[in-house]
Amino acid sequence: MQPQESTGVQYSRWNENNQDQVSVNTSNTDAPAWRRVYTTLCTRNLAIAMKVVGGFALFWIILILGYVTGYYVHKCKQQ
Repeated sequence: MQPQESTGVQYSRWNENNQDQVSVNTSNTDAPAWRRVYTTLCTRNLAIAMKVVGGFALFWIILILGYVTGYYVHKCKQQ
């Protein structure tokens, strides 16, 4: 009996030494690219840092758009 190669936990009770064997394969090679990117960018401390940076960027974008829009809306006509 040969073990199958797949990600996850495999439990093998039948071996030569009569000992139970548990092996964990955590390879990400079978995962789709979007899942690897999500796992890298949206978990742990990196996710918190990205949310903070994204919040600052969104704040400045809204501030600049509001300033430019307000300038053109309230601009006095020159004769």
